[in-house]
This record gives sequence, C-alpha cells and structure tokens, in this order.
Amino acid sequence: MKIKITKIYVFILTLSVLFSTVTAYSRVNAAGQNGISWFCKNNVEHRQPQLPQELRFAMDYNAVYIDEKHGDDSSEKVIYLTFDAGYENGNVEKIMNVMADNGVKGAFFILGNLIEKNTELVKRMAEEGHLVCNHTVNHRDMTLESPEALQKEVTELESLFREKTGHELAKFYRPPEGKFSAENLDTVAKLGYTTVFWSFAYADWDNNKQMSKEKAKEKVLKHTHNGAVILLHPTSKTNAEILDDLIKTWKAEGYRFGTLDELIK
Repeated sequence: MKIKITKIYVFILTLSVLFSTVTAYSRVNAAGQNGISWFCKNNVEHRQPQLPQELRFAMDYNAVYIDEKHGDDSSEKVIYLTFDAGYENGNVEKIMNVMADNGVKGAFFILGNLIEKNTELVKRMAEEGHLVCNHTVNHRDMTLESPEALQKEVTELESLFREKTGHELAKFYRPPEGKFSAENLDTVAKLGYTTVFWSFAYADWDNNKQMSKEKAKEKVLKHTHNGAVILLHPTSKTNAEILDDLIKTWKAEGYRFGTLDELIK
C-alpha cells in the first residue's frame, strides 16, 4: 500500500511541476512573442524615419508616431513636443517654465506618483494649455499583464487625475517603457485612446548618465525632421538646460509646435 501511495504522490508531484513549468513558459513565451519594444531608426538627413516592418501593425490599432500630413516635402514645418513624466526632481517645473516663457505647448504623459505628490504641478500643466495624457498609474510592463489589468491602470489614472485636479485626462496613451502588444493597443483603443509613440528619442532618462549639454543639443537638432513626435524626459537635468536653446533654434528654422489633436484629425 505504501508503494502505491508513494507512486501516486510522485506522479501528482510530477504533473504539478510540469504544469507550473508549462504555465511559466507560456507566460514568458507570450511576452517574448507578443511584447514588442517601440523603436525608430534616426535619420541624420532631417527626413522622416520609416517605420520598421515589424511595427507597422500598430498603426491598425489607433496608434500614431509621426505627422504624415507634414512630410519631408511639406511647406509647413511642425514638430510635437511630448514628455514622459513619472516624478518631479525640480526639472519638470524648469521645463514648464521654459515652455511658458516661449509660448510653447506640449503633451505630458504622467503617472499616478506625479499626481499624488505634485498635484499643483500637474494642475498647472492642464491650466497652461498642455495636454495631460495617460502613462498608466504604476509604469509596469503591460505586455505581461491581462487586458483587465491594463484597463484598470488606465482608468484608475483617469479617476485620480479627475479627483485631484478637477480636470480630465486627454485621450492619449503611451505604453510604459515603450513596450506593447496588439492586445494592449486594442484594449486602450476600445477605451477611446490614441496610442502615441515617437519618431525621435534619445538616452536621457538616467539621471546618473546624462549627456553633456553640447552633445545632447547636437543630437536632438541633427535628428529633427518635419512632423516629428519628439519624446523627452523632463526629469533630465540636461533637457532642462538645453530646452530653451532648442525651442529658439527650432523657431528660427521655421518650425511651429503642434498639439497631438492635430495627429488624429
């Protein structure tokens, strides 16, 4: 009898381990196959970057990354400033001051932390005419989460913003870490959102590895193109120091600053 019980126990244990392994593998494999990181190859000739083949499906799910109406041959020059803002370290306010001084509007994709800890700053964004947009509450990799979890992250940020500021979030979404899947895009589209990627960004997010002002400014200007959706992190000390020069240079080159609403008309 002992032998039979032992064999049954071992059999059940083996099945349990196998099931756990398959489940874990399926989760990782699904993320590996379906979770994609957004990227754009920079073009130094001031021309719009072409979307890589493997990312083109995103445009079928109410997503944008560039202003195609203002292409390389357009006589009107326009760029869009967008910022991913998760917290305040003094530089977000500096960025906003520069934009106010230059009469420029942009879009801020924010997290719950910023709303909770810097409510007045977030209210100022809305009241000064910037679009305040959805970057989820907690900035998790949503390709590893269910559609229900993503929906909760998005709608809870809406509620928190409304409760704390009395304003409504603009219906623009940017996936945390730039990671997304077709399922993610479909989920937020059904909530009425346009997913906004970017056509230019650079490594500006690590406060311990900031480029020099000169190098950063050169990089940004070298890759500026018509219809660009530019992603900057406003926590960057370098960005806070160079933004005034960038804006003045862009204006001198004939660019105006569009709002994301134009991209979906």
